[in-house]
Amino acid sequence: MNFRFDEAVPVLSRTPAVLRGWLADLPARWTSATEGPGTWSPYDVVGHLIHAERTDWIPRAEHILRRGESVPFPPFDREAMFAASRGRSLGDLLDTFEALRRDSLARLEGFHLTEADLSRRGLHPELGSVTLGQHLATWVAHDMSHLAQVVRTMARQYTEAVGPWVAYLSVLKARG
Repeated sequence: MNFRFDEAVPVLSRTPAVLRGWLADLPARWTSATEGPGTWSPYDVVGHLIHAERTDWIPRAEHILRRGESVPFPPFDREAMFAASRGRSLGDLLDTFEALRRDSLARLEGFHLTEADLSRRGLHPELGSVTLGQHLATWVAHDMSHLAQVVRTMARQYTEAVGPWVAYLSVLKARG
């Protein structure tokens, strides 16, 4: 399936509400839980999504439209949220993400992109030549990937508590 605005924007617009519905006002046991060393909590994921909103999706789309493949994108710091989120409440992060996403989608709409624009290419610093359509489709898949990560991380807090039912719950099984 290729990127289509009419299918992608409704998904992108719902991500902040989904996160707020799952995470707002939960005890820290749920929102600060990880899957072990080197993994992210739901709190960290929201911070990461904020950083991506500020430095990745729309800025790189603009980069492709202005510069094409002449200059690579600036690198993306996947862990910048650890410093940027320090000391902030989850509620504040959810509010920030919601406002940034609303702005990003308005900016995206303002580009008035055509099918030809979606074929325009930019230069990713690690992946090489990519199209604007691929970049925007990745935005949608990135959201879904992190929503799944939040759910999995939270569910795994009850891995032992479910006892023998663990055999029926794929979300609790270790990734291989």
